[in-house]
Amino acid sequence: MTRIAGLAGNRGRNLLRIAEREPGGAELAVVLTDDPDAPVLDSAAERGVPTEVVEQGDDSREAHERRLLDALDGYDVDLVCLDGYMRVLTDEYLDDAPLTFNVHPSLLPAFPGADAHEQVLDSGVSVTGCTVHIATEEVDEGPIVTQEAVPVYANDDAESLKTRVLQRAEFVAYPRAVRWFAEGAIEIKGEGDDRQVRVERDATDDFPSRRMATEERGAQLRYGENPHQAAAVYSDPTSEATSVVDADQLNPDAKALSYNNYNDADGALGLIEEFDEPAAAVIKHTNPAGCATADDLATAYEHALATDPMSAFGGIVALNRECDAATAEQVIDSYKEVVVAPGYTDDALSTLREKESLRVLDVGEFGAQARFREKPLAGGRLVQERDAQVITPDDLEVVTEREPTDEQLETMCFAWQVIKHVKSNAILLADGTETVGVGMGQVSRVDAVRLAAMKADEHAEGKGPEGSVLASDAFFPFPDGIEAAAEAGVEAVVQPGGSMRDDEVVAAADDLGLAMAHTGQRAFRHD
Repeated sequence: MTRIAGLAGNRGRNLLRIAEREPGGAELAVVLTDDPDAPVLDSAAERGVPTEVVEQGDDSREAHERRLLDALDGYDVDLVCLDGYMRVLTDEYLDDAPLTFNVHPSLLPAFPGADAHEQVLDSGVSVTGCTVHIATEEVDEGPIVTQEAVPVYANDDAESLKTRVLQRAEFVAYPRAVRWFAEGAIEIKGEGDDRQVRVERDATDDFPSRRMATEERGAQLRYGENPHQAAAVYSDPTSEATSVVDADQLNPDAKALSYNNYNDADGALGLIEEFDEPAAAVIKHTNPAGCATADDLATAYEHALATDPMSAFGGIVALNRECDAATAEQVIDSYKEVVVAPGYTDDALSTLREKESLRVLDVGEFGAQARFREKPLAGGRLVQERDAQVITPDDLEVVTEREPTDEQLETMCFAWQVIKHVKSNAILLADGTETVGVGMGQVSRVDAVRLAAMKADEHAEGKGPEGSVLASDAFFPFPDGIEAAAEAGVEAVVQPGGSMRDDEVVAAADDLGLAMAHTGQRAFRHD
């Protein structure tokens, strides 16, 4: 375990945060101060952290530093962290002391010194922050370990800026630097003023040790998921991905998009970007109510809508081709919230504008897809690669006595591209390259099968579960899901495989005369 000694001059709030968070398993072993009235003494004692007061008194600077070193020797520490310790340390002290970090409330080398916040405000800069650096005899000039930036607002004064830098920058950067040290991720090269700090994990391009993103508020939304929740949408000006955030709304007199509209439209766009053929999808609550590909866009939309026209009411329409008049006529035939497409013909746009409540978004020519997907958490953020898997018939392992037909194999591949966008537990029924029924978000896989079959039987127009292909986003843990599928009329199944009871599930499929193929990979979607 890494043991830390803190040298504080006042409240020591950074040290107390390190004590509470124990970054990288580091332990605050002792707090030393030269001020017997420093508030940090009581705060540290309340947390069970030993404290010592090493006053200078009439001692020389050198003698005082020797007493500091003697005090440190009693605690076997690996790292010293300064926090508001305003004495200038000499090379003699630093040579004998463990590695020593300091935090400064600006982005060094800009604005060194004790009045950093006043300098920032006087300069008119729009960004400031903090710097964690290795302490040297030269004040605020040691090798930089890490920095954290925060905005400067027009109405800031020194006190408001100080609070933001402490809470949004120092409370982030200092524990980070300690964690890197504790985990052995910091490499210090060179000696003296020539020292350089390298962070091992910065060599990773996909998931570096630090993430810095610039986002700008695009709009204050009417409300969030519910009317009692405030919300805004922020845009990333560096993103080159096709996006609904910066899409042009071609009927500006209609209401602006809501929080839920953005969320659903983003999901709809991600789904139809999966296909090279003309494709259409209708999304409701981020789940596909229907999706299809066809030789032309109007037919694709007709087949997608027919999957579940009742659930599609008030949904989001996404198209992967320029919207033409024939497709637009179908879109306005029932109530929709938003339509998203990479362009519109003049006739289509005229038709769509007949519906004052329909928001018409032009995302422009499709470009790159976002490589990563993110989900904020309380206290953090999950980041993962987008699920970019694409399967072909050659990727499928047939595991039943009955072989799927070529048409069923193609349908399996289509269904797999769609099911990636259905919330787990997910079951999808398909025929050709159109959905027939969707069972989403169930905690039981067999319930998801029954829901998809019910949707196909009762809600689909001109199609049903008989003769369909079933896709499951994860393995069947028991044969009951297969039995429910066969009862509904399903004739072929595609699923990842990998269950402890795969043999039982395959045997059930054989007994029921189903064809089954394994993908060898699942397609969970949990948010």
